Amino acid sequence: MAAAASCRLLRLAPHCLRSPRHSLFPTPLALSLGWRRYCAAAPPVAATAMPTGDAVGEFRRRIRVAEVKGGEDQGTSWVGKELTVRGWVRTCRAQRTVTFVEVNDGSCLSNMQCVLTPETEGYDQIDSITTGASVLVEGVVASSQGGKQKVDLKVSKIIVIGESDPTSFPIQKKRASREFLRTVAHLRPRTNTFGAVARVRNALAYATHNFFQDNGFIWVSSPIITASDCEGAGEQFYVTTLLSNSAEGGCLVNSIPSKDGRVDWSQDFFCKPAFLTVSGQLNGETYASALSDIYTFGPTFRAENSNTSRHLAEFWMIEPELAFADLNDDMACASAYLQYVVKYILENCKEDMDFFDTWVEKGIIDRLNNVAEKNFVQMSYSDAIKLLIGSNKKFEFPVKWGLDLQSEHERYITEVAFGGHPVIIRDYPKEIKAFYMRQNDDGKTVAAMDLLVPRVGELIGGSQREERLDYLEARLDESNLNKDSYWWYLDLRRYGSVPHAGFGLGFERLVQFATGIDNIRDAIPFPRVPGSAEF
Repeated sequence: MAAAASCRLLRLAPHCLRSPRHSLFPTPLALSLGWRRYCAAAPPVAATAMPTGDAVGEFRRRIRVAEVKGGEDQGTSWVGKELTVRGWVRTCRAQRTVTFVEVNDGSCLSNMQCVLTPETEGYDQIDSITTGASVLVEGVVASSQGGKQKVDLKVSKIIVIGESDPTSFPIQKKRASREFLRTVAHLRPRTNTFGAVARVRNALAYATHNFFQDNGFIWVSSPIITASDCEGAGEQFYVTTLLSNSAEGGCLVNSIPSKDGRVDWSQDFFCKPAFLTVSGQLNGETYASALSDIYTFGPTFRAENSNTSRHLAEFWMIEPELAFADLNDDMACASAYLQYVVKYILENCKEDMDFFDTWVEKGIIDRLNNVAEKNFVQMSYSDAIKLLIGSNKKFEFPVKWGLDLQSEHERYITEVAFGGHPVIIRDYPKEIKAFYMRQNDDGKTVAAMDLLVPRVGELIGGSQREERLDYLEARLDESNLNKDSYWWYLDLRRYGSVPHAGFGLGFERLVQFATGIDNIRDAIPFPRVPGSAEF
């Protein structure tokens, strides 16, 4: 009774009474448990003796090269200060009385030029300071005598942590093709191009979370293994334990359980066919039906046997879902998101973006500024078809109402017809879109949209989802999809259905768009494509 009374008093007490200083229990217990634990019915127990041990050291953030050289003064404010750099040797130039070692720690494009003399501690290891070697360098930042950088590091001590054989290290100072670098994907982030791609990719991911979190969305982790096909395309990877590798040489075909000439999936791990997901959208809709606005950001997979520069077997998707929303809300969200992340990298990745503008795609910064600053325009699919036919331009793929737009059509619309403005095409024929898209009143089109940008074409695809049960069931039948497999998805329309919308953005496409990289295999650390799952 006394414990219950104390609990009721604490719920009514002002915040100051709940602090450890005014605790109902002795101070040591209050400090260790916190006020939320005061209502426990059991009385406090005397602390038992604990074994002693050494305390864990304090975590300290290391100073990176980007923090020294990344400011507007390019490091001059650090002159006279001691600095320790840990990184990898890019080049080593030995002269008669001095040696220059360029060290990069991955934090930025710039190297730290380290100046060594015969008096430097560790100078006897100079023969081991080769391209690719890892080193620890200590010294004092000084004004540079050269014209390529504002500061140098006058080295007092250098330690070679890991040697690198200069005769076999595959990445030398000379430029290497991106095709070759894909064969050494474990080392390619040490190059200027792929280091910059990795940093911009990281910034885009950070900006993505910032945008949705700042706008009240909740991040949901959608499953990687699924029993449903979101797109209805059937291009999925199976997940199974029926293919045992215990036998020498791999699984024996006659060891796969079968029934009536077919694989007996009831004996598989999930007791039914299971796949790697192609989208987190359907699962995202379930949480949007309870939490209002959510987004997923995770890996997706497609078993499409395509070797183009635009396709991967494993890629990442950003998929927000907005409850109580229609297609107009969806387009507004997609536009705001894209402009936010583009502005973020332009403001926070200036050195890397200058590199891309110089060495990868001339004018990329202007192109991105156009997207960040220009108003997005929208037009119907029907009007887009009329525009393309009226252009009198010869396209490789035919233009006809009812056919999907190809990349050449999309790029013409955004680059030529609208002079670099991002364009949203909406209201597509229902026959070329997925089953879950809301049917418009005309009975021929669905409330779908594709956001087109210069140089890439379609970057974002979305729609208002079909919230009406009878319409959704009819579309599943038309698409020859088993309604029993979507029973839980249909339930969302039975219990408190609301208008809702969302879109999907292939993250590697966004990285391509933001960096100017031509091949999508260079927009992801370890590309997975037909015939290749290396690294």
